[in-house]
Amino acid sequence: MNNFQLSVLCLVITLGIYFANKRLYRRFRKLPLMPLVLTPALLVLMLVFGHISWQNYIGESHWLLWLLGPATIAFAVPVYDNLAIIKRHWMSLTAGVVTATVVAVTSSVWLARLFTLSDEIQRSLAVRSVTTPFALAAAGPLGGQPDLVALFVVVTGVFGMAVGDALFLRLSIREGMAKGAGFGAASHGAGTARSYELGQQEGVVASLVMMLSGVVMVLAAPLVAMVMF
Repeated sequence: MNNFQLSVLCLVITLGIYFANKRLYRRFRKLPLMPLVLTPALLVLMLVFGHISWQNYIGESHWLLWLLGPATIAFAVPVYDNLAIIKRHWMSLTAGVVTATVVAVTSSVWLARLFTLSDEIQRSLAVRSVTTPFALAAAGPLGGQPDLVALFVVVTGVFGMAVGDALFLRLSIREGMAKGAGFGAASHGAGTARSYELGQQEGVVASLVMMLSGVVMVLAAPLVAMVMF
């Protein structure tokens, strides 16, 4: 089997595992079975035990990474369909997005410095709370390493999605919009997916906050690089 055939096979296996995982999650609704958690774990095992290089895997699977951009933009559709909600609460949503972005960046960088992590890791962690396409765009001016950025974004999303409900319960947060805003700001795509499971309003707010947070991060990246590094 040549490299091209192996890359195509990896793409087919990736899609097969993902869609099978989705059906499994719809049936059992357990966190470890979520596609964002289980599918990457199975793919890593496949690469390790199959002795498949990253270059061979990503050869034809890079189209899936490209689709992250259109998938993120697609979240704008329900936002457009629910503009009335946005217009009623635009001030609180805007303030929340700016506050969440500032807190996420400063806490990530300061904690990384507290634990004496390398400068490259600090710069990569700074964008961990926005979804991947925006994070990669913001990582350029900041000097972040793309592979580390992608890893930190995924871990942040999965962790936030996993603990979000328990945290809302602990803090007595019951308002749907507040939950959606929290998930969208802290856990981007993964949190937004979880928000839509909670309800339409939660999902719409999470979608908007996720996109606005990404835009703010990209625009603020040069300033963050100048001030914090």
